[in-house]
Amino acid sequence: MVDVTGVVLVEGTSDKIALETLAERRGHHLAAEGISIVAMGGAQAIGGFLERFRGLRLAGLCDSGEEREFQRGLERAGLGSNLDRAGMEELGFYVCDPDLEAELIRALGAERVLEMLEAHGDLPPFRTLQKQVEWRGRPIEEQLRRYMGSGGSRKTRYARYLVEALDPHEVPRPLDRLIAV
Repeated sequence: MVDVTGVVLVEGTSDKIALETLAERRGHHLAAEGISIVAMGGAQAIGGFLERFRGLRLAGLCDSGEEREFQRGLERAGLGSNLDRAGMEELGFYVCDPDLEAELIRALGAERVLEMLEAHGDLPPFRTLQKQVEWRGRPIEEQLRRYMGSGGSRKTRYARYLVEALDPHEVPRPLDRLIAV
């Protein structure tokens, strides 16, 4: 068994699955390379995880709404000061705008995501969401993002499907850069 030498900290399970899927597609064997992707259960836990894995090579991924939480955690851990996004990236921490699902939907385009929903039997429930008053008339990308984030494990299930559907040149920058770290 290979010892863990590097840890990628992510907010949740869907982020973990997306990164593992991308690494697999690119021929990385994370365990054999000593890399572990850890879902923290939310950005607020970053400080404890940075402390827990002190001394290892660290990287991470968060949503833009949690960027400040990651910045403060990195600063408190002594990994930088007055960090901005560029400073976080120098440390190997990347931000999805506004979140992973939006990055993937943007990269694939709404039509391809709709085809994927249809292939997995989820188009009828998505059409129901579109009919709801609060979602009528909104951009389809916002509707798809909302749909992915609702319904229990949908976000987790589609993390793999969306990443598997990406062409190599379509990989969103935060994921692409993180897997290259």
